[in-house]
Amino acid sequence: MTTLQGALWLIEHGFAVFTADHPGTPRCTGLHARQNCDGSRGKHPTVPFTRVHTRDAAQVRRWFGGEPRNVAVAVGAYEGPGNERLVVIDSDRPGAIEDVAEHFGHPHTPTTRWNTAKGHHDCYLIPPGIRLGNGLGKLRGLLDGDVRAGNAYVISVGSVHASGVMYELADDRPPVPLPEWLLDALKGQPAVTVPRPVTVPPARTGGSFVGLLKFVLESPQGERNNRLYWSACRAFERSDGQDSAVASALLDAARHIGLGENEARQTITSAYRSRAAR
Repeated sequence: MTTLQGALWLIEHGFAVFTADHPGTPRCTGLHARQNCDGSRGKHPTVPFTRVHTRDAAQVRRWFGGEPRNVAVAVGAYEGPGNERLVVIDSDRPGAIEDVAEHFGHPHTPTTRWNTAKGHHDCYLIPPGIRLGNGLGKLRGLLDGDVRAGNAYVISVGSVHASGVMYELADDRPPVPLPEWLLDALKGQPAVTVPRPVTVPPARTGGSFVGLLKFVLESPQGERNNRLYWSACRAFERSDGQDSAVASALLDAARHIGLGENEARQTITSAYRSRAAR
């Protein structure tokens, strides 16, 4: 599908869509665009998506009929036939949610699915009285991926990843109810939670560095890498020769919120190089 075809398919199936940055444009068009978005190009909303989204075909044609834009789904704006809400399981590798289901002794329940650059998005419905955030609950440490619910978004069919991979529809059945075992797992707490300590560099880096760390530690799902990059850029600008200590503290904070070490190191290194280039 093209982005326009993808957006039209989504609204025909009840999803609310909006525009996101497209890696084919010279610079990021996201609301919070930075000079160097690196591997996160194609994921930044171009509008305040919690308020600006649509299910109107004419509006979709206006939004996606001109300059390249990726298609994003406003998860919290979805309403099922019985006022159900949407939750998206974002698997970072093929078969990740299937492996989790097997771990809990249940079969995987197929539903609406589209493939991503790394894995796939599975769309499920939850009862209107249930509120889920982006926490993994008992899936923490088990699922290679994330959960998107409430005021969250996902990039969807017809879009292009920064790597050039297309987001393609894999299963076009309507979203089905979230299995009871999976709902219980998402509502529960991890069996063991061992937060990593975050070491703050010496005071001469400036008290503002504590605020930058807090900004990273309070990152919502879907914004963790973006916040880490922004905070790292600001921190290296005022590191006062303590680049190693600053990088170590940022890495601790990134791991504390669940970012993979390799991904976090790449983001911090990119921020450092951006500072050096300037």
